[in-house]
Formats: sequence, C-alpha cells, structure tokens
Amino acid sequence: MKKVIIVLGVILLVIVIVFGRYIGKNFYFDKPLIRKVNKAGFVEKQAVLNDGTVLNYAEGPDNGIPLLLIHGQMAAWQIYMKVLPELSKYYHIYAIDCHGHGKSAKDTSKYTAQAMGEDFIWFIENVIGKPAVVSGNSSGGLMAAWLAANSPDNVLGVVLEDPPFFSSEADRCEKTFAWLDLFRTCHSYLEQDSLNDFSIYYLKNSYWINFFGEAKDKIINTAVSYRSKHPDKRLVIFYLPTSINNSFYFLEDYDPRFGDTFYDCSWFDGFDHAETISRINCPSVLIHANWKYGADGVLLGAMSDEDASKAHSLIKDNVLLEVKSGHSVSFDKPEEMIKILVDFQKEL
Repeated sequence: MKKVIIVLGVILLVIVIVFGRYIGKNFYFDKPLIRKVNKAGFVEKQAVLNDGTVLNYAEGPDNGIPLLLIHGQMAAWQIYMKVLPELSKYYHIYAIDCHGHGKSAKDTSKYTAQAMGEDFIWFIENVIGKPAVVSGNSSGGLMAAWLAANSPDNVLGVVLEDPPFFSSEADRCEKTFAWLDLFRTCHSYLEQDSLNDFSIYYLKNSYWINFFGEAKDKIINTAVSYRSKHPDKRLVIFYLPTSINNSFYFLEDYDPRFGDTFYDCSWFDGFDHAETISRINCPSVLIHANWKYGADGVLLGAMSDEDASKAHSLIKDNVLLEVKSGHSVSFDKPEEMIKILVDFQKEL
C-alpha cells in the first residue's frame, strides 16, 4: 500500500508539473522569444513619413541583403519572433507593423492596399535605403505582391506566405473563415456601442468559438472573469493552447476599423489579384498552407488548391511550395520558414 501511495504521489506530482508548465507557457510563451530576439540585436524603432504617419518596426543587425517582413491581420512584427534570430544571420531584417496594427498609425485614410503600398515604398527607399526581399503573411502577402508588381525596382524578390489570393475578393470573401471570424466581427463591433472591449467582443462573436460546442459559454465566462480581474493585461484563457491564445496577443493594438475594410472589400480598391500578380517579374515563392472546406462550404484557410494553382500559373517563373502548417508558417513551422527564406536568398 505504501508503494502504491508513493507511485500515485509521483504521478500526481508529474501531472501538476506538466499542467503548470502548460499554463505557464500560455501566459508567458513570448518571454523566451523576446530574450532571443533582443540577444540577436534587434531594436524597435519608428519612422515618420512627411504626412506624419508613424510606421513602427524592428530592425536586426546588418548581416546581408535587406528583408522586409510584413505580418498579416491581427498581428504585429512580433509574430516573426521565432524566425528572427536565425534569419538575421543571413539578412538585414526590417519587420514592420502594418497600419492599424501594433504601434503603427491608426489612420483610416491609409487602410487601402494603395495607400499602404505607397507608404511601404517610402519605407524601402528612405529607411532601408536600397532594394529588399519582401516576405508577407496573409494580407501581408497580398501587400508583398502589390509591392513586387507596382514597385519592381525596390523588390529583389518576393516570398508570399499563404496569402488569400482570390478568396478574399468581393465575390467570394463571405464564404471564408477570415471574413466570418474577424471581418464580420469587426463590422458588427463598430455598429454597436454596448461593449467597448474588442477582445471580449471578438471572442463572443468569433467563428471558431462555435467549434467548442457546449464548452463555448464556459470559455467566454472564463475570459470575462479574467478580464474583469486584469483589465490592463492581454486576454489569456489559461486552459486553451497557445495557438488559440495567440489570437488575443495582438488584439489590444489592433484597430477593428482596419478589419472593416476587408468586410466591405474597400481595402482592395484598384487591387485586382489576377492582374496584379501577373505583373510580378522578380524571383518569387508562393507558400500554400493547410486548408479545407467546412461542412457549410466555408473555406477554412487562405487558399484552396485551385486558388494556389491559379496564382502559381499567373506569376512568372514562380515556385509553389505546399507546407503542412497553420496559416502563419513563421509561427507554426519556424524551421521550415527559415529554410525557405535562406534557400531563397541563395537563389537570388
């Protein structure tokens, strides 16, 4: 009996330690990443355009050709923290906060591909100072494609990390996860005035919360309780994995008015996907991550195989890579993203 008690005690201790580490990771997963990024020599800076627009960014040591990293929706430059230290051995990295995100300007007049693109051209010419490789994830990938097509003298090559080519255009966007989960939620949030906490509003109205069935209300109640006790901290639901909690990591600095321009597709004014990518003539890689259609016909992912194949066929001499990863390859499969970008530099 004594041996049984000892064994059970050891098992219980192991469970407590494992669960404690799991919870700790959810609360503090960013801390070791921040230390590694700082140790690698990255410094957060801000550039101010002539019209007063602020573009926040992190710059690494000068160890090669410039690499401009453009994150996707509801993120900021820190989404790249897992890849920055290693990539900085090969590139001079500039990881930027897009308009409406992070510490960059929240000016609605800049919430179009055209306006953002013009500011990023200015950033390449005036901050980086010479042509760069441009890599973007999701809507950042759309932005990278726009830059390669419209400012070819400033773009040495482009790596398109799972951008929503064609699926995010007006005729299809309403049947995509991103539109139902975020953009519709941004729009409805701006239409109401009963709740001014976008993180809680997003959780309650997100598309993915319904996947939890009867546990949905418990998750929401946990979040509301945590928020009431810690109003100045980012939202964390301690028993959910980091992949979900990561959704809330950048929400405090995200402008839902930016997402609203993807709800009504005004961000795409003058930006036709097929026409734009057909004008890309620099070396290019298109990364296609996991996707599927839900039971209701909703595209769960950025592109279908058909979308990726169509984009590949329109971009001259493009390399199409299928990666078994979530939407942000840089965050979910950092080793693969590092290899892609290092190999890409060797081919330039």
